[in-house]
Amino acid sequence: MWSRCSPLCYALVMFNFTSPPTALDLTPVQAVMFDLDGTLIDVDMQIFVPLYLRRLAGRLEPYVDPRRAVRTLRAAVMAMLGDTTGESSLEELLRAMLAEELQLAWPDYQKGLAAFCREDLPELQSMVKPHPLARDLVEACVERGWRVILATNPIFPRTVIDARLAWGGLDGLPFRPVTSYETSRHCKPHPGFFRDLLAELELPPRACLMVGNDTLHDLAAGRVGMPTCLLTTWRIDREPVLPAIWEGSHQALLEQLRPGPA
Repeated sequence: MWSRCSPLCYALVMFNFTSPPTALDLTPVQAVMFDLDGTLIDVDMQIFVPLYLRRLAGRLEPYVDPRRAVRTLRAAVMAMLGDTTGESSLEELLRAMLAEELQLAWPDYQKGLAAFCREDLPELQSMVKPHPLARDLVEACVERGWRVILATNPIFPRTVIDARLAWGGLDGLPFRPVTSYETSRHCKPHPGFFRDLLAELELPPRACLMVGNDTLHDLAAGRVGMPTCLLTTWRIDREPVLPAIWEGSHQALLEQLRPGPA
């Protein structure tokens, strides 16, 4: 292919690859919502989530058949990711499904979850890789006086989210709030996910920047009026592909947040 490209064509192609992204207008920003998986840490959720569900179901064996449990847990995750009504938390949705499908009492589920977190969760750490600039990105926002929010899809309990933060070298950062199934009513890309966070922050959409790697789940923030940044390092294209006001690498975003001398 390159042998058929003229020198002018080659120069234009190379220009397109090396041109810096358009500068972000950060004037109205007061807070930044960060996605977690594929944005601040490298993890294949197509592998992580099924393994998490299988291991958790195994810890429920004293109370229910693990094969039935994993099917119900998988269905619960799909329900969380669906068009939820917002009438209850995602934890309450899970609790209702476990009771209806498995007749599993919530205290027994919590015992199984605690055993999973104690015995199995540490073994999943090898699936998570940090990005060397992820902490710098968050700290750059904090240095600007902005609030930082961990806006991960809340299909997990807080303990599992905190573990992934620690594995990514992100523990101790002032994320408030952190989305988890205990407190969230919707998952991305549902507009209620973003509206609930904005209401908690008491900020208008234009004052809160969403940073993520998923062209649907994260960029759906634009549908409620939020500016969006697409990190392309571990980009996920999901239909429909929504527009971002800026896209680029972790390094390029850090340069936007910490501009060098003119």
